[in-house]
Amino acid sequence: MDNPHPVISFDNTEYAFAYKTDQELKKANFLFSSMGYESLVKLGTRFTPWAIKAGLPIKGLIRNTIFKQFVGGETLEETARVANKLEQFKVQVILDYGVEGKEGEENFDHATDEFIRVINFAATQPNIPFMSIKVTGFARFALLEKLDAAANGKSGYEGRVHTEVLTEEEKAEWQRVVGRMHRIIKAASSNKVGVLVDAEETWIQDPVDALTMQMMELYNIDTAVVFNTIQLYRHDRLAFLHDSFRQAEAKRFILGAKLVRGAYMEKERRRAEELNYASPIQPSKEASDTDYNKGVEFCIEHLDRISLIVASHNEHSSLRAVELLDKKGLPHNHPHIHFSQLYGMSDNITFNLAKSGLSVSKYLPFGPIHDVVPYLMRRAQENSSVSGQTGRELGLIRKEMKRRKL
Repeated sequence: MDNPHPVISFDNTEYAFAYKTDQELKKANFLFSSMGYESLVKLGTRFTPWAIKAGLPIKGLIRNTIFKQFVGGETLEETARVANKLEQFKVQVILDYGVEGKEGEENFDHATDEFIRVINFAATQPNIPFMSIKVTGFARFALLEKLDAAANGKSGYEGRVHTEVLTEEEKAEWQRVVGRMHRIIKAASSNKVGVLVDAEETWIQDPVDALTMQMMELYNIDTAVVFNTIQLYRHDRLAFLHDSFRQAEAKRFILGAKLVRGAYMEKERRRAEELNYASPIQPSKEASDTDYNKGVEFCIEHLDRISLIVASHNEHSSLRAVELLDKKGLPHNHPHIHFSQLYGMSDNITFNLAKSGLSVSKYLPFGPIHDVVPYLMRRAQENSSVSGQTGRELGLIRKEMKRRKL
């Protein structure tokens, strides 16, 4: 059978940057060039949070450089303008309220209300099928830590939370956390907006998994509303994916699985060393890549029961997923497969996938500048530390500038 789909090339810069004006392209070139200097990034990531706290007038500078590249806007309305622009190129949006969690019951309730506000807004937009949440946005870190220690890494995929270790007061506190999660997912379900639950550090991940699985069992009956984030840079997560799938089969719900490589590698390794336990992180990048691709294959094998989001900046993994769809004779617009990359990065993957009729989105954070600075600092560090990432971005930008004769 002839393949009806054109061959996807992630080197096609005309498609990749069609949404950028000449001036925007030049700005991106300047920004990624700067990120190539590790000493400059180190200085910037230390100075910027301090300068914001000290009230120095640097917001304008941030807004016109790194903020514009990686963030949708300070408000939902500003973000909608970016979403509308992306829609012209058949690229959808995952909204992320980019404010890092603040502790305290009042803040937790406020964050919950904000998540619901984002859901209600997404429901009014044709181009925003998903939003993301962090359980640490509405649950106390130390409470999650206590529950995780009791679980001993065994019960997350079963949806079992070990509340027997909690005091009566803590049990009531946990019930409030569950209540907040219910409110969020119920709003999402009735508005037909998918919720991607972010991954957390390994030492609080188990109760997050358990709570997420409980919500899937309740809400993912006919369609996937809730998605868990599975970090394949952990050596135990491929087995976790298989176990989660078995639960979904046994309890007859759709497993929502967003596959990522991972985000806390240095932190995880450091903590394991300090506290003298075996590192949860894969021994090598190759091992991480192997498990990631196996995870994608497994999900595509079971698309009747798994709704998959391939959240990857890896060209090989993205292409592999498309090849598997083609091999199985599955349509590119299959309702249970979606691709995603961060806004401001890997446009060559996003826009070329969209051009080939695949369901793809940009992960688009928004929020006041002072609140999203931690997110922006992570992007800067990531781009300077991920081997070859900045170079690849720069090479593509420069190739397009050459094509446009800039």
